[in-house]
This record gives sequence, C-alpha cells and structure tokens, in this order.
Amino acid sequence: MADDPLTGFVRTVVGSDVPILVLSPHLDDAVLSCGGLLGWAGRRAPVTVATLFTEAAPPPYTLSARQYLKQIGAGDAEELFAERRAEDRRVLEGLDVAIRHVGLVDGLFRRLPRPRPGTGRLARLLPEVAQVYPTYRLHLSRGRVSPHDAETLRLVAGTVDELLPGRSQGLLLAPLGVGGHADHVLVRTAAERSGRPVVYYSDFPYDRHAGPDARFTARNRLVARVWERGLDRKAELIAGYGTQVHALFPDGRVPRAPEVYLLPGAAAADPPGPAGRSGRRSGKPAPAGGSARGVRTAGGVP
Repeated sequence: MADDPLTGFVRTVVGSDVPILVLSPHLDDAVLSCGGLLGWAGRRAPVTVATLFTEAAPPPYTLSARQYLKQIGAGDAEELFAERRAEDRRVLEGLDVAIRHVGLVDGLFRRLPRPRPGTGRLARLLPEVAQVYPTYRLHLSRGRVSPHDAETLRLVAGTVDELLPGRSQGLLLAPLGVGGHADHVLVRTAAERSGRPVVYYSDFPYDRHAGPDARFTARNRLVARVWERGLDRKAELIAGYGTQVHALFPDGRVPRAPEVYLLPGAAAADPPGPAGRSGRRSGKPAPAGGSARGVRTAGGVP
C-alpha cells in the first residue's frame, strides 16, 4: 500500500539522513504534539528536541503565576521547573532523540528586560508592573508577542542557527501556535523567519477547542496532514510529565488523537535533502483548516 503524503514526506526526509530540529516552547509540548512522530523518527534519523522556555524566576510572583502554581500544587516555581526538566529528560531519553534545554524564562515569569522608571518599589508589591506579560488571560494568551520580547525572539532565532546550521539542509518542526500562548507564537515567528524548511505541528491538547490562525496558514500556504503512527504509546509518554498531566487532563484520561502537521503544499512533493537535494514525491494536498482545535494555552492557567 502506498504511503499517505505525510508519511511519504517523512520517509523521504529520514532517508536523506538530514538533521531534524523540533522546537518545543515548554517542557512537554514536543511530546504532547509530536510524541507519535518522535517515537518513529527518533530511531531512524538524527532528531534534536530543543525546549526553549525551561526556567522560572524567583518571587515575587504575579497573580497568574500564583494561580498556576496552586493549580499544579507547587510552592516554588524554580523547584517546579527543575522537576519539569528532569521529567522531560526521562521521557525524551526513551525516544532516542537528542535533548537541549535552552534556559529561557517561561512567559508566565518573564520580567521586563529594563524595568520601567520609578516602579522598583511598586514591583515588590505588584509584580505585574515588572512583567513582559502581566496577566495570563489579557496578555500571555492573546496570541501576540510583546515588543519587550525582541531579545527573546533573537535568542530563539540564534538557537535555530546554532542547532541547524545552513539553511539548505535539515528540517525544522515548530508549533502552529494554536491557543494563542505568546511563547508558542514567538517560537513560530522565529521558525517562520529562519529561512529554513518548516513543518508546523498543531498544538495538542489546545487544538481540541481552538483553531489555527487562518491568516498565518494562508500566508504560508499550509496544508494539514495527519500522522497516526505511534499513538498507542503516546498516553504513556504524556503521563511521564507528572507535574502537568493532571492539570492538562483533569479527568485522568489522555484522549487518543491523530497528530496534525501543516506544511507548504509544495514541500510534500519536494522534501529537503542533504546539501540542498530534494526527494520528489507526489501527493495532492488537502486544505488546512478546522482540523486543529485547542483547549487552553500552555504554561499557565485559563
């Protein structure tokens, strides 16, 4: 039986032995959205998962951050993130992929690079005045990257350049940004601007109740493809993120759902190959659209 277009595309990339870099905003996103694909590709190709926002910050915490910590059952954010990094390493090591924790501060805890004049004392009482994203609902989950995050965007772009040198070689996987979390949108923006071949993954489980940014998918002429291999093991992999799984799935059940990937229509017929070569494969694209639906955004509370 002939492969479906996405499987054919992935087989061609893997057969070319080009590096694959998966950008994960937070310490669970790659497995939540790509666990099935990672389990298949990690045994066959050089795959690196680079998780960008792997650190918290010391108190004082904003109200949104305190609500998140309460939801998780943690008192100290830095201790929680140390535990989250350990969880991520244990899960990813079982997938035979290389692991990189980049060390940027999660958006829920990220402070302004330069404090506003005259707010030093106030910030101790009202931490929101010193934050890039003062609240979760009104700022962090609105689908917009703050102008104060320009340096963070530059650092993410630099990580891509470091881990995937050369623009004609290798494949980049990045979040589609479903759900509107600024960290996801920032990583997506860095990928889009990188000049490299990019496949965007639909952000699970947030895509169960929200759709993709139609303007973004239209601008990049993206088509949706479904990946169904490796799903039997995926719930077990997600359960490895014990600090997060109960908040993400309060009923204790991780729904079985195909992974959704979006790529430019031409890419399925012309995957990236070594030294700029391409592997030709035909496959009629299906329009991207309502296949991505998301719940709440990562790294915080609704």
